[in-house]
Amino acid sequence: MRKRTEFSEILINETLDGEPVGESIAERTARTASVAAEEPATSNRRLSTKASAKAGKQRPPVDKFIWGIYIGLLFISIIELYSASSSEVKSANIFAPLIRHCIFLGIGFVLVLWLQRLHYGYFSRFASFFAAVSFVLLLLSTFFGADINGAQRALIIGGFTIQPPEIVKLTVLVLLATILARNQRPGGVSTKAIVIVAVVVLIFGGVLWINGLTNMIIMMIVSIAMFLIGGIQGKKLMAVAVVYGLGVGGIVMLKNVGHSSSEYDSVGQTEQTEQTIGRSATHEGRLTRFWKGVSPDDPIDDYNRQIIFARMAQANGGFIGMGPGHSRENARLPLAFSDYIYSIVVEDLGFVGGVVVLILYLLLLGRAGRIAYKCNRAFPAFLIMGCAVLIVSQALVHMAIVTGVFPVSGQPLPFISKGGTSIIVMSMAIGIMLSVSRYAVVSRDRKANKEEAMKLSEDLQAANYSSHQ
Repeated sequence: MRKRTEFSEILINETLDGEPVGESIAERTARTASVAAEEPATSNRRLSTKASAKAGKQRPPVDKFIWGIYIGLLFISIIELYSASSSEVKSANIFAPLIRHCIFLGIGFVLVLWLQRLHYGYFSRFASFFAAVSFVLLLLSTFFGADINGAQRALIIGGFTIQPPEIVKLTVLVLLATILARNQRPGGVSTKAIVIVAVVVLIFGGVLWINGLTNMIIMMIVSIAMFLIGGIQGKKLMAVAVVYGLGVGGIVMLKNVGHSSSEYDSVGQTEQTEQTIGRSATHEGRLTRFWKGVSPDDPIDDYNRQIIFARMAQANGGFIGMGPGHSRENARLPLAFSDYIYSIVVEDLGFVGGVVVLILYLLLLGRAGRIAYKCNRAFPAFLIMGCAVLIVSQALVHMAIVTGVFPVSGQPLPFISKGGTSIIVMSMAIGIMLSVSRYAVVSRDRKANKEEAMKLSEDLQAANYSSHQ
């Protein structure tokens, strides 16, 4: 018995299948349990590391609602532009206007894909530069540009027609968002920022007025909307409205110097007859005829041709429309493919189709407002709401003109009307909105907020005080 005990205490250093034979059963059991416990932990750490690396490589998701609205407008654009372009068909290739339109839609689509991948912080870095360049282009088009539909508003470069007023609206928007974000305070936007923004709007708007009253109005609407987002006080908002009113009145007085009342009375309604009359006289004549109105019994002439045929097209549409491509007024209505395309939409798709198009634009504004409300910082909130208000206000102005609520003025329907510059600029606005939806932080995650701060300059770190967490 004693000998067996001594033998059991002898340690043999041999191994069997990698296990020390001389190891006691208790020690072996403890070691095996320890290894077994460590293996799952090590495996989990490896999986966690791989998952984190994979998550780091993945980009944040973009907003599907904005994408859906954008794609819906593109489909409507292709159908209705083809329907409204019969007057442009001048050869055997009846698809030529549609092909040109789709090329610009394709360019815009590529820009959306590219811009949504850029962090929205990059846009502020070049805001002043692009605004200055667009202002120079605007001046060149105003004084040396080509006449397009009776207005000196375009530049022809290398065979391509560029509309600087469309470019200015987006570049100024980004500049305004940058200025307001740099001067955002807990109590709202600072007085300094309000003054600077109002001056910028009046300077750009004063030049825009020469070739389009509605462009100036849209810029003012965008700036007021951004003031409201920044939490402007009521008294300051009223002061801005008064300044805008005085600025518009002063510009009108300056432009009307030297024009006689006979010029105002003789101005033609259609764009073709306005080429020989000053634009200020055109504005005055349009307002006069707007207040006078039109009657179904009025004879059709150059003064009321657009209005009457637009009303006919909408009347033909009824409740459900005549069907895509069955418009009867597209060949007679001047500029049916651009400034009056909404009347063709109503004629083809009826009251229902017209309301659907209106709702799509309003949904875009509502979705942008939801995202802006949740943004932690002020700059992305200003940026996404400014882009949305720009697109929707232009759409509403176009619809108001076509339906007779506003006086006649050239304003394309975003994404649907013919126009290369307009399509590209509005597509860029959609791309900026998607960039904000992807990269703007809407949570209290410290790590995410720190990463967002690294992408923004120090002067754009102001919090979005209207956000709801």
